[in-house]
Amino acid sequence: MAHLAVAFCAADMFDLRVYREGSPGVLTGHLYDFRLARADPGALALPFTYPPFAALVFLPLAYLPWWLTQVLWQLLSLTAALYLVRGSFALLHPDRPAEPARILLWTAAVLWLEPLLHGLALGQVSLPLAALSLAAALRPGPLAAGTGIGLAAGVKLTPAGGVLYLLAAGRRRAAGWAAATFAATVVLAALVAPVESWRYWGHLLGDSGRIGPLASVENQSLRGCLARLLGQDGGVAGLWWPAGVLLAAAATAYAMRAAVRRGDRLAVLLAAQFFVLLASPVSWSHHWVWVVPALVWLRYGSLRGRRLSRAAVVVWALTAGTWMVPALHAVAPAGRAVPWPVAVAACAYPLAAALTLAAVASSPRTGPAPVPVAAGTAWGSR
Repeated sequence: MAHLAVAFCAADMFDLRVYREGSPGVLTGHLYDFRLARADPGALALPFTYPPFAALVFLPLAYLPWWLTQVLWQLLSLTAALYLVRGSFALLHPDRPAEPARILLWTAAVLWLEPLLHGLALGQVSLPLAALSLAAALRPGPLAAGTGIGLAAGVKLTPAGGVLYLLAAGRRRAAGWAAATFAATVVLAALVAPVESWRYWGHLLGDSGRIGPLASVENQSLRGCLARLLGQDGGVAGLWWPAGVLLAAAATAYAMRAAVRRGDRLAVLLAAQFFVLLASPVSWSHHWVWVVPALVWLRYGSLRGRRLSRAAVVVWALTAGTWMVPALHAVAPAGRAVPWPVAVAACAYPLAAALTLAAVASSPRTGPAPVPVAAGTAWGSR
């Protein structure tokens, strides 16, 4: 399966090319002037959109042959997929390691889900960062947990959801280390590339339109859904977006509180990461790699078998398993008006996330008995 995925996904790897070819600009002052042109007629040129620290991390790739970069990145991504499955089981049942056969079977299955396989085809960094965030969440020491999450957030801001997990878990020292590590990535990049750092943090961070059309079917955030449903990128959609984020924050807080009471660490982490994906102005469908821990929790968690859990599994399977979003994008490409039925169907990932949050927040009284967590291992060291 792994060999098949590598062969199938060795396609264009546009995002990896942006990382590799754009990162040297951090040393010349032209990082955010970079554009990767594509051969497809009408296709938008791809800019470098991550913080300057990410360019420093990707910079060694610029000195490797392209074929070697592809091979190493695919191996890294496949290893991250394997660890994402293994870590999900470990966070779900700290005292009961999953059988290696089950981990391998799950890895082989989830590689065909759209966020993973599409991400592999693009050479995306979301999968390695999710694995790093999960590995950090599993670490009992505050330094290791906080440093891992802080580094991941320094490369791409969305892993900062791990800080919400640490705070909900009462791991204040780890959250402090995460904040300090993230700040260190900003300072380091500012020392190396002060002009580019000022451009990013002072001007480009709030320019979400630079990343791509907000109303694109591939944008699976609340902002993207509102832009499609209301027929515009700004105006009314922009006014409703803060209200949607506040509603998502309230639902997330309620779900996390319920999960903390059960000692359900994986559910807490899922809620935190889903909130960031929902609240971000742009969350492309291939960013939703947290579908893997979600499916593990829905299938084996303390509330497995409940109606909400089963419904969430069905929606995730229809959304990520059938490649619904790329199919809808072919019907309504970016830059064109999105028909109402397509706009509704194109809210699939937020709907799946909302169902998962509802399942996390539901009461365990009438469902399967909560899975016991060994004393002293529930949340690790503060």
